[in-house]
Amino acid sequence: MQTTQTERHFIFTLLIIVLILTVAILFPFLTVIILSAAFAVVLSPLYKWIKKYITRGISWLASLLTILIFLIGLCVPLFFVGKAVFIQSEEAYYSIVADGSADKFINSLDSSINNLLPEGIYFDTGTKVMNFVGSLSDNIASIFSSTFNSIIMFTIMIFALFYILKDGEVWKKGVISILPLSNENSHKILASLSGSINRVLKGSFVIAIAQGLLAWIGFTIFGVPNAAIWAVIAGIASFIPTFGTSIVSIPAMIYLFATGMQIQALGLLLWSLLLIGTIDNILAPYIISKNTEIPSLFILFSILGGISLMGPVGILIGPLVIGLLYSLVSIYKTELK
Repeated sequence: MQTTQTERHFIFTLLIIVLILTVAILFPFLTVIILSAAFAVVLSPLYKWIKKYITRGISWLASLLTILIFLIGLCVPLFFVGKAVFIQSEEAYYSIVADGSADKFINSLDSSINNLLPEGIYFDTGTKVMNFVGSLSDNIASIFSSTFNSIIMFTIMIFALFYILKDGEVWKKGVISILPLSNENSHKILASLSGSINRVLKGSFVIAIAQGLLAWIGFTIFGVPNAAIWAVIAGIASFIPTFGTSIVSIPAMIYLFATGMQIQALGLLLWSLLLIGTIDNILAPYIISKNTEIPSLFILFSILGGISLMGPVGILIGPLVIGLLYSLVSIYKTELK
């Protein structure tokens, strides 16, 4: 009996040590693992349909086809957006730089800004631009390194997504079997997490489309050139936490102001603050908390807190933690009755 107890303690201690080492090894890929699992949840209905009706039960082929559809749906729009941005950038280069009007534009911008500044304070756009270009040149290696790392991480995510789709059901059963909970409670927790993931990811796309449309309307009303193109870019930028569509709207305001359209610049500022900028605070919590007992205010704070704690992936982690908390509280209340 004493030997059995000793063996249990030894195995449990060894399990804890190995678990800590495993977490330490996988921690650098935590974001990739979370995103892979999240996309697997969203793509699961498509995967199951393909597996049932197209591949006739061949899991690896269904997973491969699902990922191909996902990549096509992701890359094709990005290709056309990138092409449009390249064309517009080329046109901007020839209209501002190649014809020699760059100095005129910078002088006009300086004049507009300095007219608003107190006497004795002078703003030099040319110097600021040169400093920015110099800083960009100094950090070009780190920029390329960051881009390369992002490509590597995305590739790893795709590989992880393939295996999670293919073997996800088996892993799910394994997790349920080791949880010290009844099957009903285990399924309840997993269903809650799955629902939260679907609402967060799908909600993000709805918000991106809504902000892109509002940006297009605002840019058109207030006279920003190529409004549709910049609206698409604004929609993509809405996925970037903290900055979002301001990456596009602020330069648009500066352009309007520098070209003598101060009223339009002010109008675009109000439009961005009152409509585009606040849509995250209204639409995101509503979509994510829809059909759940979680108050929208808690969802909002969970998103902001998640971003503050974990960066961009916190948009997903925050609501997941709150959803898990509500599921556990619900189970706890049920078990007490």
